[in-house]
Amino acid sequence: MKILLVISTDDGETMYNAMRLANVGVKKGDEVSVFMLGKGVLFEKCGTEEFNVMEQIDQFEGDFYV
Repeated sequence: MKILLVISTDDGETMYNAMRLANVGVKKGDEVSVFMLGKGVLFEKCGTEEFNVMEQIDQFEGDFYV
């Protein structure tokens, strides 16, 4: 299955969960693309200790667009 996730928020928890979903899709064999839009381009600054966004992004093996 082909999946596209568009992330347009700078909320760390939302971004973290979206990237977790993207990583699960890749692990299940889906073709996953993530597109950061609007405030989503600030992903490097959005994480917290509890919601480590960069850890999820570093694990991601699909297509990633900013």
